[in-house]
Amino acid sequence: MDSSRQTRVRQAFDDFFAPTEPRSGSWVLDLFQHTAQTVPAYGKLLQENGIDPATITTFEDFQRLPLLDKANYHERHPLPELCRDGALSGCDMIAVSSGSSGRPTIWPRSLEDELHVARRFEQVLVDGFGADRRSSLAVVCFPLGTWVGGLFTQACVRHLAAKGCPITVVAPGNNKAEILRVLPELAPHFEQVVLLGYPPFVKDVVDTGLAEGVDWPSFVIKLVLAGEVFSEQWRDLVAQRAGIADPVRDIASLYGTADSGVLGNETAVSTGIRRFFAIRPDLAREVFGDARLPTLVQYDPASRFFEVHDGTLVFTADGGIPLIRYRIADEGGIFGHAELLEFCAGHGFTPPPGPELPFVYLFGRSLFTVSFFGANVYPENVTVGLEQPGISDTVTGKFVIESVEDADRDRLLRITVETAPGRTADATAIAESVRDQLLRLNSEFAHYVPAGRQLPEVVLRPSGDPEYFPVGVKHRYTRRS
Repeated sequence: MDSSRQTRVRQAFDDFFAPTEPRSGSWVLDLFQHTAQTVPAYGKLLQENGIDPATITTFEDFQRLPLLDKANYHERHPLPELCRDGALSGCDMIAVSSGSSGRPTIWPRSLEDELHVARRFEQVLVDGFGADRRSSLAVVCFPLGTWVGGLFTQACVRHLAAKGCPITVVAPGNNKAEILRVLPELAPHFEQVVLLGYPPFVKDVVDTGLAEGVDWPSFVIKLVLAGEVFSEQWRDLVAQRAGIADPVRDIASLYGTADSGVLGNETAVSTGIRRFFAIRPDLAREVFGDARLPTLVQYDPASRFFEVHDGTLVFTADGGIPLIRYRIADEGGIFGHAELLEFCAGHGFTPPPGPELPFVYLFGRSLFTVSFFGANVYPENVTVGLEQPGISDTVTGKFVIESVEDADRDRLLRITVETAPGRTADATAIAESVRDQLLRLNSEFAHYVPAGRQLPEVVLRPSGDPEYFPVGVKHRYTRRS
């Protein structure tokens, strides 16, 4: 029996039930020193780079530490060496995310990690939805199993119930029929219903419910979403169909990762600002440096420390695997609270009130993956589908993956394929081959994406097509729409 673990868990619950004063910025340096002393893999990395932990005493020193990522850190060391004291026994749960080749990436978790992340759910459900004073049914629509979304979400929401919020959790997972079976039975007993899931799946639930005669407005629906960048038009459409009167306050997106749980969340102020930029694309381009509209959330600097390196986000956070300056490869940036609000005020816009926390924005990993129903679709998975007999000799091997919206705001996985010169390709055969390989190689795709949406839309283009396959230009296998 590990009595020290009992002490840590009790302290974590004490902090969660009766929050202490926010940590000062020095927690980042304290975490570094503790990680250097207790995590074998990180100690080895510092030795390899000739770094004496005792010399890291300021933020300037800290920001010269090497960046970590899956390839140079997680995949180089045995799993126990990434954990404190070189042992998995300090963690009580394992989460899994699919890697680029379908090989799972393992992320150990502990109850303390859940309590830490539960604060983000508290900000959404309590501060945003009033779940501390309204009886609430939380319906977990994320996939259940080893994947990070479902069970982690269920645990965090139950911690809020343990804290005294009148929240009851039901977890049908991404089983649409089961969701629509239990909702009419349970929803009338609560003042509001919160659906938590990936955006395209939640929309599919709402649309199917409408077709089956579900009276969504009578349920007083709120939404908690994660895993996808969606448009403000999408937010308005789903709000209208679900009978949500205030899409700014009643729909919130989480910035979550398998690597470290939830890093930030939408609030009324961040959503209000994003909607302002949605109607002023000129200002959005000025602020974010891109014509795309990113996800914009707020984060707690006492919990997550963000930096930006070469246009991608780097964060530091404690967890089952402590991560120091971890480069997650999400394209994005950060803004101070006053900085962004002053910009809005300078252009005549005052957002709704919200927490005085900094902002982080992200476009996603557009160079590497496309997110579809919360599953990362990797070029490597699609390549295998194009390499099958009867297909490989009709295509060049070049393709572009996109997640696009149709006229009804439903998400489609579109793969534009370059045909070989002088050859005729079969789009249906390609779509079926790619789907089969995605199901075989990518466990997230197999379990997150509903069966009816797993067959991609394949568009064939001739060799050298100037829009998708220009000659003499480095090819990019993904595109954000």
